[in-house]
Amino acid sequence: MEAMKYVGMDVHKDSIAIAILNSAGKLVMECVIETKAITILEFVHGLRGILHLTFEEGTWAAWLYDLLKPHVAKLVVCDPRRNGLLKQGSKRVTATMPGSWPNCCAPICCDRFTTASMEYGL
Repeated sequence: MEAMKYVGMDVHKDSIAIAILNSAGKLVMECVIETKAITILEFVHGLRGILHLTFEEGTWAAWLYDLLKPHVAKLVVCDPRRNGLLKQGSKRVTATMPGSWPNCCAPICCDRFTTASMEYGL
């Protein structure tokens, strides 16, 4: 049986801070990568196991959703206005959120994140 991994991304124009937790909630990796499609896909393809991935709704959300959806088991886009942890202001809290994201991350309707129906001016 493949191990489950929870991946949290804090997405910015030039870089993405990533934290990966194992199924027990232990932080197993942190890194920063470029916000480029090839770099993101190479990183995700390099991870083993069943991937559950989350990031906040924002400028890059539609593009990132379309890019990552075919490559992960579950993808949740969070509404940062409804996420209490983010009010603490720590980027590390944002990136390491996936260990408890089913409870702390208020998902938004992901149907709106398709290139056919989304305007890219979030």
